[in-house]
Amino acid sequence: MDGILVIRKEKGYTSHDVVAKLRGILHMKKIGHTGTLDPAAEGVLPVALGKGTRLVELLTEKEKTYEAVLRLGVSTDTQDMTGAVLSEKPVTVTEEEVREAVGSFVGEQQQVPPMYSALKVNGKKLYELAREGKTIERKPRPVVFYEIRILDMELPLVRISVTCSKGTYIRTLCNDIGEKLGCGGAMEELLRTRSGNFTLEESMTLSQVEEAVADGTIGEKLVSIEDVLSKYPPSGKSLFPSRMYFPSIRSLPVHRRETDFSITETRFRKNWYREAAGKKKSGCIKAAEISQEYTAGMKENRNTYPSACFLYDTL
Repeated sequence: MDGILVIRKEKGYTSHDVVAKLRGILHMKKIGHTGTLDPAAEGVLPVALGKGTRLVELLTEKEKTYEAVLRLGVSTDTQDMTGAVLSEKPVTVTEEEVREAVGSFVGEQQQVPPMYSALKVNGKKLYELAREGKTIERKPRPVVFYEIRILDMELPLVRISVTCSKGTYIRTLCNDIGEKLGCGGAMEELLRTRSGNFTLEESMTLSQVEEAVADGTIGEKLVSIEDVLSKYPPSGKSLFPSRMYFPSIRSLPVHRRETDFSITETRFRKNWYREAAGKKKSGCIKAAEISQEYTAGMKENRNTYPSACFLYDTL
């Protein structure tokens, strides 16, 4: 089988647990998920099968939408209600003050990842250090909150809908809102309702996958690679992650003139721009044009990155 299964991850499972269970249910090894969800969270988890695993990096880049319950008046070491309580304060803020604080986070932000996260520092995961009682400095990371809506408010509880970029921690958002209000805050519930073009309505639990395998209808539940790619606007450029075709700028033939292709936003930021701003080995890359194309592309359509169009020319 090749394609994407849209799984509804249930509470208590890690994303890796879901992959492991699917390997047993489907009797195949080549499976990968497209975005980690905490064990206490639930919701949409697109899982790639077979050749569909080539789409993992592309799909991981997509924006995501969550529904979360924020509890004001409490702070924990994990920034959600599964952790140890660090402080409790009375909630004296008004609903209008809460709305103003929540709205202030919309747009580009610098977010400090929590200690209880799977990010690695010097080869060790942060949550492993946290469990050892260690706290280390974490560098803020750029994230984007495209939309934050308050769905319901009965203080100290606030239910919000958040549409954000890859790599955003919703529990950190809850913590930061609480800090801004001066009373503290922690995430009580988290449900991912959308990941890219995949929605909660089309997702399946693991038990439903088992049933589909048993009755022979699992193929009908699979989203084909062609269907996934059809959601992208035709542009004449490949929307696969760049490393599938060009693992390095230096791998491109020098004689290829005016060649353009698109890559994912993260790869552009982390890897390719450093090469573009370098000493122009094996071809002249016009960094100014890259930046203009990248900015224009992001403004035109945040959900389907044309990312950056690289114009290659020879020296």
